[in-house]
Amino acid sequence: MPFEKVQPEKLAATVVRQIEKLILRGILRPGERLPSERELSEKLGVSRPSLREAVAELHARGLLESRAGAGIFVTDVLGSAFSEALVGLFANHDEAVFDYLSFRRDMEGLAAQRAAENGTETDLKVIDELMTKMEAAHGKRNPAEEARLDADFHLAIIEASHNVIMLHMMRSMYQLLREGVFYNRQIMFKQRTTRESLLEQHRAINAALQIRDAEAARAAVEQHLDYVEAALTADRKAERNELIARQRLERETSR
Repeated sequence: MPFEKVQPEKLAATVVRQIEKLILRGILRPGERLPSERELSEKLGVSRPSLREAVAELHARGLLESRAGAGIFVTDVLGSAFSEALVGLFANHDEAVFDYLSFRRDMEGLAAQRAAENGTETDLKVIDELMTKMEAAHGKRNPAEEARLDADFHLAIIEASHNVIMLHMMRSMYQLLREGVFYNRQIMFKQRTTRESLLEQHRAINAALQIRDAEAARAAVEQHLDYVEAALTADRKAERNELIARQRLERETSR
């Protein structure tokens, strides 16, 4: 008969599995610091030697890293799905910018649909809380804070879809966006009419999610990203026109 004796699992292996799941599900994030050894061993209910053994294994797998005098952190590299060479190509070619927006439109539309269908009540509360914070930042006219909350709002929707592959891929892409690889998002939030439109679009996304209207949520995300693409296209065109105008002015003033 194809049976084998059940082997008792070491405590360290149980700890490894728990931390792995927290990283996989996006609860522990790239660059995030773990609690101190004493605190973590108490939370997990294991001895420090068992915890050290687990941490050593996760370190060897490249999931955790030690920083001298600072503690144990989730490895930063987990937040990047792209090589430095590819990131450089993205930054230097407009083609990548608009392909990025097209990809986001498809993936985030699907994520919103699944969030409406599969998200828990707590997932929807997280999204609604971020919407409240966006409203507050909008009132303070803080473009940097609005841009940060915009990213958090969209990532919360992706988290609520409960697809870990989509979560890690999109988190990597948002990290590039935060770093200004594709375009400077804060510029959009500095323009009054654009800011108002973006806020209304986020309200529409949130409203559809809160009533679990999957199709409306997907459509609202797609309309939002169509607007972002159109605004970015207009901005790029204005930049080119201004460059040409300056060249004409230089020619006239030098005659």
